[in-house]
Amino acid sequence: MNCFKRKPIVLEKGKGSFVSDSKGKKFLDFVGALATCSVGYANPNVTKAICVQAKKLVNVTNYYYSEPQALLAEKLAKISGLQKVFLSNSGTEAMEAALKLARKCTGKTQIISTENAFHGRTFGALTATWNKSYKTMFEPLVPGFMTIPFNDAKALEAAIDGNTAAFVVEPIQGESGINVPSDNYLSQVAEICKRKGILLILDEVQTGCGRTGKFFAFQNYGIKPDIVVMAKGLANGFPIGATVSRAGLDFEPGQHGGTFGGNPLACAAALATIKEIESKNIAFGAEKKGKLFMQKLSAMRAKFSFVSQVRGKGLMVAVQLDGVSAKTVVEKCVAKGLLVNSIGDNVLRFLPPLTVSEKEIAQAAKTLEKVFSECA
Repeated sequence: MNCFKRKPIVLEKGKGSFVSDSKGKKFLDFVGALATCSVGYANPNVTKAICVQAKKLVNVTNYYYSEPQALLAEKLAKISGLQKVFLSNSGTEAMEAALKLARKCTGKTQIISTENAFHGRTFGALTATWNKSYKTMFEPLVPGFMTIPFNDAKALEAAIDGNTAAFVVEPIQGESGINVPSDNYLSQVAEICKRKGILLILDEVQTGCGRTGKFFAFQNYGIKPDIVVMAKGLANGFPIGATVSRAGLDFEPGQHGGTFGGNPLACAAALATIKEIESKNIAFGAEKKGKLFMQKLSAMRAKFSFVSQVRGKGLMVAVQLDGVSAKTVVEKCVAKGLLVNSIGDNVLRFLPPLTVSEKEIAQAAKTLEKVFSECA
């Protein structure tokens, strides 16, 4: 089905930060499979873990236990400081679980989300998503949702009433263009949620797994959510999602589930990915390399008047353009062997593998500068 505006490129293989197409052309990938390629394409340790597990057991019904699932749940609980884990297959599934859990455990129905948020495309996650062009043709959506401005703690406090179950928010808004809130926003939000007795759900599908300098973005701000949702980079591109909650927020048998969620193969891939991130201090490296990349982009802002803003945290970076088409920049970059992503027609988004080297960052910056010169 025609769900995507695809580029005329057939990708066949990848290694590290590069992918190659069916004609043998090599591309430096700063899309990073939309933040799913956390520890590099064809990572040998993740590949080995997948192959070893595939020879033993790919999937088994959740009527029984499997060791990789138990080990992964234990690991995610330890990293997050939370206690309960539900494993699924994607970010939108993980968000659906979080929304159901909030209503089930509070007995309340209202969910508050923010303007410009993206939480997924299934009905509950889609209702919490801001972009009306994604939603209108599927109405009526799920009742009981409302939106408030992002980065506005006072708006949250004013919106909460006696029927509010939870506030769901991205620590950094990814899909709408890497919108980074003020430094005290999340701590203010956490305090309000605690004081008002509502659940705080953090959508870390894009910000998680080391992308912003910590394993979870919320760890940059010294807070702890009631529920955190993750997916994308958790298994280096292998499909998996996770909903992690504090003690007391739990499902009973029959209230939620899934056939493939938490299968041994996905869990083995995730365990190997987490081991790579932790053992090689990849999150710290992402923070350092993100600063380097943004410095190079900021230098271009001084040179090209149409580069109006550079923003981001870690290896989650955006460039705001004014008067030059982002889609045109993307096409010119592709021709020069660099894959980048545009959001609308005025934002470039960069989500490279966290293992990208400083040399590769310099190469991407050099290509961008050539393209910007052509656009100027």
